[in-house]
Amino acid sequence: MKKIIVDNGQDFDFGKTSAEYAKYRDIYPQELYDRIYALGVGKAGTNWLDLGTGTGVIPRGLASYGANITATDISADQIKQAVALSKSFDNIEYKICSAEEMNEPDNSFDVITACQCFWYFDPEIIVPKIRKMIKPNGMFMKLYMGNLKDDPIASQSYGLVKKLNPNWVGGSVAVKDLTTHYFDKPKMENFVIDLPFTRESWHGRVKASRGVLASMDKETLQQFEVKHYKFMETLPEHFFVKHKVFLTYYYISK
Repeated sequence: MKKIIVDNGQDFDFGKTSAEYAKYRDIYPQELYDRIYALGVGKAGTNWLDLGTGTGVIPRGLASYGANITATDISADQIKQAVALSKSFDNIEYKICSAEEMNEPDNSFDVITACQCFWYFDPEIIVPKIRKMIKPNGMFMKLYMGNLKDDPIASQSYGLVKKLNPNWVGGSVAVKDLTTHYFDKPKMENFVIDLPFTRESWHGRVKASRGVLASMDKETLQQFEVKHYKFMETLPEHFFVKHKVFLTYYYISK
């Protein structure tokens, strides 16, 4: 099991994106929540672990159904935002720790999920831990949602990110991870959705990405702000950007 190298080894810190992440990254469509709930994520009476939870978007989206949710992230800043956004729920427990540091008892969880993050983990450590923590025939799911490369707005925005931050490789690491299987009998699904944005929300969405706030220095970030705002001025106030949702999941026997 070999860890996927991200952005040619360039440093990044999602803690730097926390404010923007909390404000602009809660964009998952209802179709996603409906599908993963139908597969068993978030069901009442189940124990669910969400790894790399960020600001807790996915747990919050299904918390009202009544699962017992544990959500973890390595970033204290991300968890701080997650806790603040989850005050209306008493069934989510947030923990500041890396996925590799998780040390729950054997057979603790019916479902374990990792949304937009599994490629950041060390598979030699996390894969055996998932197998240990999940109940017999429990489900592990990797989720990813990214814009389509041929969407004209996304191609302009992320083309600018790539120009200013050439080490950034976008969603290619996610696609590679989704087809890298550490468990048997993978099941894979995907669908395309048009997501609505305003100029502000799209700028915030792009800014909160790994290639911008998480890794750019101040000078480069300033260049991005100026150039991307200039591009935003060419767009209508309301528009749609095509995204594709990917699910890869496994029922893990002991």
